[in-house]
Amino acid sequence: MRAGEAAAAAGVTIKALRYYEDCGLLSPGRAPNGYRDYSVEDVRLAEEIRSLGAFGLTPKETGPFLACLRAGHDAGDHCAESLVAYQQKIEALDLLVARLRHSREQLISRRDAAARRGFPSATEPLKEPDEMLPEADPLPAGLPAPVDDGAAAHLPGRTLPALSFTGTDGSDVRLDAVSEGRWVLFLYPLTGDPAADIPEGWNEIPGARGCSQEACGFRDNLEALRAEGVDRVLALSSDRADYQQALVDRLHLPYPMLSDPRLTLADALELPTFEAGGQLLYRRLTLVLRGATIEHVFYPVFPPDSHADEVARWFRGRHGA
Repeated sequence: MRAGEAAAAAGVTIKALRYYEDCGLLSPGRAPNGYRDYSVEDVRLAEEIRSLGAFGLTPKETGPFLACLRAGHDAGDHCAESLVAYQQKIEALDLLVARLRHSREQLISRRDAAARRGFPSATEPLKEPDEMLPEADPLPAGLPAPVDDGAAAHLPGRTLPALSFTGTDGSDVRLDAVSEGRWVLFLYPLTGDPAADIPEGWNEIPGARGCSQEACGFRDNLEALRAEGVDRVLALSSDRADYQQALVDRLHLPYPMLSDPRLTLADALELPTFEAGGQLLYRRLTLVLRGATIEHVFYPVFPPDSHADEVARWFRGRHGA
């Protein structure tokens, strides 16, 4: 069967099928015309990867379960190797829970200590609002800069699909109906879980580091962008919604973030992605839109901590256009 049929049958995206193939998890045949020809077994394997992913296993961690299915078993966990994989994931989650519990205890201790110190009286001067906003850590020096590989050159003039997401503010956002005027959608790889390590080699991947810093930049430039006629600013990534909500709360972000864990927008617009830590992630880029039409694309984005300033300058240069 063709890729679209196989993806629909397995409940995944076409891009996910290609990613599974790149990881060596699927090996579809080829039809006489050269197109991939997916079998019923390929669909079953893709379903297994998807179902295990719901429990936190990355595609590369599903290998033992797929091998068990290929051996003819009815269930992917009907083999000893699958039980070992279960145990390894459980131990990793136990470690994460322990880290979270420790973080919780530290927060309780700091909260109680702060409460015992009391609060400023009404006569004490308050800090200016900008001084009260939390900031992300500075970016480390020497981060590698991404190069323009042409992966976004086809986007200007394209129309956003009618995809709907729930924002961190609880609103339902349909991308082709966000605004009739100008607005900004910036895509970023991940912010992840503050209690867990970032993917190995993250700082060495050009353009990967700097999501929190970029988010703060758009927060701090929001009024400047509005002054230039920007109706809305939205952010989108493959991060889980709870990770995004934690970032919004921690950095006091005044705009919604949208979670697209299946990279449906990447499929619809052929957006650039990359793989890290067993995950397929968005490459950092920013779309300037007029209605549902992409007017301008910033790609690659570097450095991310000053990118919002760059976007604001672009709008000032085109004021009245």
